[in-house]
Amino acid sequence: MKALPFKIPKPKNLGVIYQEDRTPIFYGNFHEHEEIQISCIVHGKGTLVVGDTIHRYSENDVFVIGSNLPHVFKSDGNEEKSDSFMISLFFTELSFGPNFFELDDFKELNHFFEDASNGFKVLNSDNLVPTFLQLQKASNLERFISFFKIIKQLNAIETLPLAKFIAKKKHSDDSGKRMQTIMSYTMNNFESEISLDAIAEKANMTKNAFCRYFKQRTNKTYFTFLNELRVENACKLLVSNKEISVKEVAYKCGYNSLSNFNRKFLAIKETTPLKYRNAVLQSL
Repeated sequence: MKALPFKIPKPKNLGVIYQEDRTPIFYGNFHEHEEIQISCIVHGKGTLVVGDTIHRYSENDVFVIGSNLPHVFKSDGNEEKSDSFMISLFFTELSFGPNFFELDDFKELNHFFEDASNGFKVLNSDNLVPTFLQLQKASNLERFISFFKIIKQLNAIETLPLAKFIAKKKHSDDSGKRMQTIMSYTMNNFESEISLDAIAEKANMTKNAFCRYFKQRTNKTYFTFLNELRVENACKLLVSNKEISVKEVAYKCGYNSLSNFNRKFLAIKETTPLKYRNAVLQSL
């Protein structure tokens, strides 16, 4: 899926770029950059779109997002007083020289770089989070040393792949801006009805051309993507407020029919909304 190209601000002569994002809510353009990104969510929760796939994120999650892998973090628009806070490290395979990671010393990291190409989420990040927090007051040298400790752990830890399909074909900047328009409109309006006419108009395309365009870049139809986004947000509502009915959740996520919501939820999560809620709440 093509996205807006983005350049990570790089201080001179630093191989590893350290960045803190502190905002009331995370929200940015659907974008991609050359650097591999390793991020720890210190505070906040919301939706992460990576390539063709939608995920939830919350406090203490750790993600690796590969080079030129389209993504966007969109935080939940809630009333919590605490700001969203994310710590990230950025680097490329050439950050330390053209042949640095080709040295025999780093052969064991091949697994990390292979998995990073489609991105991954760490399944148990308890041992990683303290290292990220220490980066805040660390010197450049200490961050450099911690960086290698982090990727060594990431190379051996259990992970969950993020993106399933990444379009390899190069696309123009205009195409990236068009996909950004589509993604922004969808993520800001999924709770309402979105017709094919409306989204095609946003993309400045005919309906047929839009359908082909989206499928070529994501390997799925637009409405498959839209339903996945709605169901992921339904999952959040089902477990964050047990007093809200399944019917209310359906309407809050853009479905005007409870039976349609149940069908879509079952198709995507392989369980019903009520069974999903009970299973998650019982595990807490």
